[in-house]
Amino acid sequence: MEDMMPLMTRATERTAAVVRAVRPEQFGAATPCAEFDVKALVSHLEWVAEMFESLARDGASVEQGPYAGDFPERAERTLAAWSRPEAWEGISPGMGLPKTALAHMYLVDMVVHGWDLARATGQEYEPDPEAVARALDFAGQMVEIGREHGAFGPPVAVPEDAPPFGRLLGLIGRDPAWRG
Repeated sequence: MEDMMPLMTRATERTAAVVRAVRPEQFGAATPCAEFDVKALVSHLEWVAEMFESLARDGASVEQGPYAGDFPERAERTLAAWSRPEAWEGISPGMGLPKTALAHMYLVDMVVHGWDLARATGQEYEPDPEAVARALDFAGQMVEIGREHGAFGPPVAVPEDAPPFGRLLGLIGRDPAWRG
């Protein structure tokens, strides 16, 4: 927990800053995450925050609701839930996975979807290098399971000397060169 909370916090703050800068006229724009336009991606982030807050409190997985426009507030509640030591203990009753794996899943979502949204809306986005390293390591271990469950797409080839973030994006099915 001690090493993950700062990473989760920085990734969440960076993604929340991108969300806050999205303008309503950008809602229909395409994103690198092919199944989502900008509004749907923000809605997905709202759901991610709500779900991982619930899971940190030993609650159930939750269904995605409609866009609410409150991702930053939900994300703050998520971080508060994960800041409790008991949030890291045992297996999640709602997902059947170790709580530490869930925290890593949340981190991957924040790092990658922050980039997705920034790229789609023309914003600058520089992920935290430590968060990228942790997300890349976790995704490398879970990529096949992630693909089976639809969380990751087919790999995108990136140069062998690509920076870690580019390798993470390619590993989970994003094209680091994507432009809207």
